[in-house]
Amino acid sequence: MARCVVCGKTTVFGNKVSHSHKRSNRTFKANLRKVRMVVNGTPKHQYVCTRCIRSGAVSRA
Repeated sequence: MARCVVCGKTTVFGNKVSHSHKRSNRTFKANLRKVRMVVNGTPKHQYVCTRCIRSGAVSRA
């Protein structure tokens, strides 16, 4: 599964609930973007969630 390299956010599972309250499985996927960031002084492409990008936890290359 895809995972954010900064915070570790990944796919989680839950239930889809219809109007008649019938339940079936569904997935909630993390909103990941491939970002060029600095890792140990060198630029690398990594998958990062949009919340980490917005909050400034990523130093872009």
